[in-house]
Formats: sequence, C-alpha cells, structure tokens
Amino acid sequence: MVCLLGPLCAQADSPRPTLPPDQRTNGKQTLTAVEKLKPLTVSCAARIESLLGRPICTATIVGEDGYVLLKASEVPELQKARIKFSDGRTADLREVHRETRLDLLLAQAVGITGLRAVSFGGAHALTMGQWLCSVADAGTEPRIGIVSAKNRRIAGTGAALGIRMDEKSTKDGKGVRIVGIASESPAEVAGLQENDVLLTIAGEKVAEFRRVHDIVNKRQPGEIIEVHYLRKDKEETCRVRLASRTKVLQNWEGEDFANGGVSLRSDNFPEVLQHDIPLMPSDMGGPVATLEGKVVGINIARVDRVTTFALPSEAFWTEAQRWIKEDRHPPKAVPAE
Repeated sequence: MVCLLGPLCAQADSPRPTLPPDQRTNGKQTLTAVEKLKPLTVSCAARIESLLGRPICTATIVGEDGYVLLKASEVPELQKARIKFSDGRTADLREVHRETRLDLLLAQAVGITGLRAVSFGGAHALTMGQWLCSVADAGTEPRIGIVSAKNRRIAGTGAALGIRMDEKSTKDGKGVRIVGIASESPAEVAGLQENDVLLTIAGEKVAEFRRVHDIVNKRQPGEIIEVHYLRKDKEETCRVRLASRTKVLQNWEGEDFANGGVSLRSDNFPEVLQHDIPLMPSDMGGPVATLEGKVVGINIARVDRVTTFALPSEAFWTEAQRWIKEDRHPPKAVPAE
C-alpha cells in the first residue's frame, strides 16, 4: 500500500507547471495580436478620476465634442470628478442624463473637441465562447476574454448598508442598535460601528429594524444617504454610499474579494452580456469589442473574479443617441404670453 501511494503523493506535491507571463491569455505576446483593436477600445475610452487623481471608473467616448457614457452608480456626485483622455487632456464634466434603470450616465467633457467616438454594432449575434476585447487600467490597456454566458436579465435584490441590527427596540424606543457590520461594507467605509444607535436615515426616523430595511430598499446601489446616529451618548452624522445587497451578502459569507473587489451595483439590469475579461471595478464604463472590430457594448458591473457584465448596445444606444441629440439641440424657449 505504501509503495502504491508513494509515487502519487510525490506527484501531488510537485508544483503545477504554468505558462510564462508573456504567453498567457493576456500576456504581451497575445495582446500584440489585438494591437489593431486599440483605436476601437483604448482610443475611445477615458479615465474618470477624483479631483485628487484617484481612478473612479472608465468612460466610453460617444461624441467627438466631449460626450461620454459611464457607470452612474460610481459617480453620484459628478462635480467631484474629472475626466482624463488618452492624449493627456483633462476636463470638468457636465451631467446631461442619468438613467438609473441602466446604471448609465451621459456626461460631456467641458470645452473638449476632436475626440474619437466609438461606433456601436449589434451584440445579439454573439455566440458562447466568442472572443472579445476591452480596456483595463482605467482605459489605457487592452484585455481579451470570451463570452461566458447567454444574454439575460439580471434581477435586483435592492440596496444595503451592510449591517446587522438588534430586532428589539432600544429602551427609549427612539432608535435601532447596530450589532454587526460587514467587512468593506458601505457602513464600515462610512465609519459606523457596532453599538451605534441609528436615529434617522435619509431624514426619516427609525424606531425598528424593519423600517431601516424599508428605507434602504427603496434606493439604488451607489446612492448616498445621510445617517444620523447616537454613539456613546453623542449624536453624530455620516454619509453612506449604498451597495447592492448581493455584493454585501457575498462578502459577509466569506467570498474572496481580495482580488480587486466588485462593483457597488452588480445587479438589476434589463439585459447583460456576460464575459470573463479580467477587469476591475474602475474599468467599468469602458467599451467591449469583438476581435473583428465591432464594438458591442459597455462594461457595467464586475461581479466576481471571473465574471463581468456589459450592457449590450441594443439595450442603451438608441436611447443614448436621443439624449445626445436633445442636449445638442434643446427646444427653443417659448415667449410667455
């Protein structure tokens, strides 16, 4: 028995052979083959960053006069962001249209012209396993992967703070006590702690835990709400940026998000194109193209280490063109009688 198991154990302990980095799916040698696609992806993308230069998300250029589409839930306060293009130019952003249903935001870079706008084609003809190309590192580097699931609707599970609450009312009945906070949750990021007592959320008083759920569930992931709470007999206020309940629950259950995290909003989309291109949450908003050079959608949510959702062009482009046209040619003012 020992003689039979010995070789097997030795084989199991042997390191698994791996390809050199340059020969992997997104190694330098492979990406050289898609260099011709850069004008359709990298050149049509831009970086959305904070005023201090921290990457927030990626934008797809849809008008040579500065119009861009980006992921709405990542920029709830557009005035606190700016855009940086591949040629080094930066600009402030003007909000044109926010479409919560699609988690898309149409904005315009102020004072910018001469951009290379993307040209969208249809995504519904794509097949399982078909190669796709997108952009990483805030729109500066190409990446490839494949269509990994059929197009479908993704149901929403609502927004969440990422807290567990005492189901019993406080002694004075004027608040709800926090008894647990999820790691990397909206509540933790905002500075809330265990034993804090929630007094009001978004201006509404809360006396029982169900009321907290009701208030939060009415809102979308990415939305910012004000929370007034009591900590050690001192009243304080913070602003919390909500996330998808799906994201919070997965993280609470021990999912591995040390690989770069997932998007604040990762569900509630009317239709998605799913692929496995290795991207980060800050890459959402960038264009997705086939290797034949047809741009077919916009990345909208990083779901886990191997799953990214994109909005297929059929889900948004007709509407987006109307938003642009209406902004370029607003109706003339009618004189008052």
